[in-house]
Amino acid sequence: MKTSALVLGLLAGTALAAPAMADKLDDIISSGTLRCAVVLDFPPMGSRDADNNPIGFDVDYCNDLAKVLGVTAEIVETPFPERIPALMSDRVDVGVASTSDTLERAKTVGFTVPYFAFEMVVTSNDKSGIKTFEDMKGKTVGATAGTYEAIALEKQVKEWGTGEFRPYQTQADVFLALSQGQLDATVSTSTVANANVKTGNFPGISVQGKAPFDIDYVSLFVARDEYGLLNYLNLFVNQQVRTGRYQELYEKWVGGKAPDLTVPGVYR
Repeated sequence: MKTSALVLGLLAGTALAAPAMADKLDDIISSGTLRCAVVLDFPPMGSRDADNNPIGFDVDYCNDLAKVLGVTAEIVETPFPERIPALMSDRVDVGVASTSDTLERAKTVGFTVPYFAFEMVVTSNDKSGIKTFEDMKGKTVGATAGTYEAIALEKQVKEWGTGEFRPYQTQADVFLALSQGQLDATVSTSTVANANVKTGNFPGISVQGKAPFDIDYVSLFVARDEYGLLNYLNLFVNQQVRTGRYQELYEKWVGGKAPDLTVPGVYR
């Protein structure tokens, strides 16, 4: 009995003496900087102003997160295909990059509850004659590689068994190709489509209507095993909605009523 008591006492003492393990949330606060991966060719979520400063919904969202953490936000420009690699290589701490919460991606990174929701629309070259999603059948279409809409559109072209799908590196490349007639049509989020048409930088294109793809729910993402940071970010998203900040940012960058972030019939 004395031996058992001695062993238990030593184990307890060792546990008390062991230093607490810091997690990523502690690291960010200690460093004084929050590095956010943000796509800056995806207006109104992310872009640059006339002075080359990052602006957009995702930029403001990162700044809001940094503010509540008491640190300085660092916007790391990250093209769509590089979002997850940037996190895995420790170039960023968190992705605030309009990233669809797919099960495949969740094998690599940890997703929060959705912080934004996109509807998909068709945008076509005016000379193509495309007015609806079905009109795209047999045509040359494209989208930004690695995005939800690109994956869905490429799958649709394969199911049609006719036409051609072309992936592009950036949204700007897609809309330039569309304007120049290299593409007949694209599918993108309604926010991106309307923003690009309004700029006047891509003449000869028009938004035609909705594409029959599911609503694209997008989430913040961090390293898969950073449960403390994930829990904090989930509460942060919750607070953004509860305080009205989500609606405020949506009104500022998109306009109108912000979409619901929950899936009907499913607890999120």
